[in-house]
Amino acid sequence: MNIGSGFNKYIQDAIVNNWDSDALTDYEGQTLQFHDVARKIEKLHILFENCGIGPGDKIAICGRNSAHWAVAFLSTLTYGAVVVPILHEFNSEQIHNVVNHSEARLLFVGDFIAKDINPDSMPALEGIINLPDFSLMVSRSERLTYAREHLNLMFGNKYPYSFAKSHVNYHVDDPEELALINYTSGTTGFSKGVMLPYRALWGNLDFCLRRLGSQVKPGSPMLDILPMAHMYGLSIEFIFGFCNGCHLFFLNRLPSPSLIAKAFTDVKPALIISVPLIIEKIVRKRVFPILQTNRMKLLLALPVVSDRVKERICQKVMEAFGGRTYEVIVGGAALSKEVEEFLLSIGFPLTVGYGATECAPLISYRDWHEFAAGSCGCAIDNMEVRILSPDPANVPGEIVARGTNVMLGYYKNEEATREAIDKDGWYHTGDLGTMDYAGNIYIRGRIKNMLLGANGQNVYPEEIEDRLNSMPMVSESLVVQKGEKLVALVYPDQDEAAMIDHEGLEAIMEQNHLNLNTQLPAYCRIAQIILRNEEFQKTPKKSIKRYLYNDYGTNTKF
Repeated sequence: MNIGSGFNKYIQDAIVNNWDSDALTDYEGQTLQFHDVARKIEKLHILFENCGIGPGDKIAICGRNSAHWAVAFLSTLTYGAVVVPILHEFNSEQIHNVVNHSEARLLFVGDFIAKDINPDSMPALEGIINLPDFSLMVSRSERLTYAREHLNLMFGNKYPYSFAKSHVNYHVDDPEELALINYTSGTTGFSKGVMLPYRALWGNLDFCLRRLGSQVKPGSPMLDILPMAHMYGLSIEFIFGFCNGCHLFFLNRLPSPSLIAKAFTDVKPALIISVPLIIEKIVRKRVFPILQTNRMKLLLALPVVSDRVKERICQKVMEAFGGRTYEVIVGGAALSKEVEEFLLSIGFPLTVGYGATECAPLISYRDWHEFAAGSCGCAIDNMEVRILSPDPANVPGEIVARGTNVMLGYYKNEEATREAIDKDGWYHTGDLGTMDYAGNIYIRGRIKNMLLGANGQNVYPEEIEDRLNSMPMVSESLVVQKGEKLVALVYPDQDEAAMIDHEGLEAIMEQNHLNLNTQLPAYCRIAQIILRNEEFQKTPKKSIKRYLYNDYGTNTKF
């Protein structure tokens, strides 16, 4: 590992080297160039200094993606304070808990969040700053109030002639220094503060710059869809994009499928970072219906024209994603096998990565040209991966990882840290997987999700759900255990279900039930399907919060 001058030097160099280029744009809103970002960072540094914030102090940020969210994040890191990103999808109680547990001194909030939080529930905060204009929502410090009221005067006194590239000099970080505390929101419901040092941020950035930087040039547009308070979106979309000199666009409104589709068309991103749900919705709604026509089925069945048809289909799918992306990197949850096989069959530039918040987040990845179907790539540079199994290629075992990207531990939770990182430095992911002889990793499921069949066999519910989700009228599903039987909870596709009555829907689900069981070994067949009227609650990665459905009740039986 050779971090050299430190992680913050990458931010500093990106600003200086791209001074007059576009940097951050709120989609269909204002644009900040790199020199604008530098000025705003400097003003926030003056604010921090004059209200008594020091290196190592905690500063929390909670709001939807925006240019000012990015500025607040960059300002905190480059000052030497510790960033505490908070998911805007957290409820007010969760936000209060994270702020209090992290001992944050300042909180930046978006206007959407500001309406819901209660400052009295965060008594240790010295101030709450509005992200849209950096005005003070709450100040409990005379120094903070004075500094904010006189900020422009202070900036002018410090730089009486002009603010230039030579004035951009940021905190020199140490590899083991704490940079960020990220509070997870996983499928188990328990939120832990993951302590990430600068070396972990550097490990992800260094890899992306070397592996993706040659394909995504400075000035290229990128669309930040994923919440930046989550490490996947933060590291790969934002930090890499900014330090690579790209022009980043933020969806600062609720990212509905229609808005995302329009943004892809408008921005034409050079690289797409996504969770499976976004990709699957676009393919299932826009592409699969075309493939079901008799004419298309006939053309695809003719060997002479099949390849040309696939090229045309691939071109159409590319257009749905803006038409200019080098590749689409999917991570955060399992991609539907049906969708993956289709995209690979037409030559679409798809690859699947794997990671964890505790690794900031990358553990494995492979360029789409080398990607092995069904895998999530190989261990990235600076990381080792093992499968704890006597036969890793054939018998699933826990995936463990060690290297530059691994966290320091969980904040104020030594017991959880000892459970996650063993004495040899291996991080235990809690995921089950296999690894082939080429180093490709294949995820089988979560250890905590694994079910035990009636005869003691291991059942991986994710594999059953993947098959069920590709069947008619199924939008999403969850397999749970009822005694010795397996039950599938199904939320139907609402657009399709609206066109038939309830009896028709029941008949289709009965057929799905029969077809599914013909594809499964006897020990993991489904005893019944239970229909749901509401979507499953999900994490920001769009994984279902499985723990909420252990006590699933009873509805429609088959």
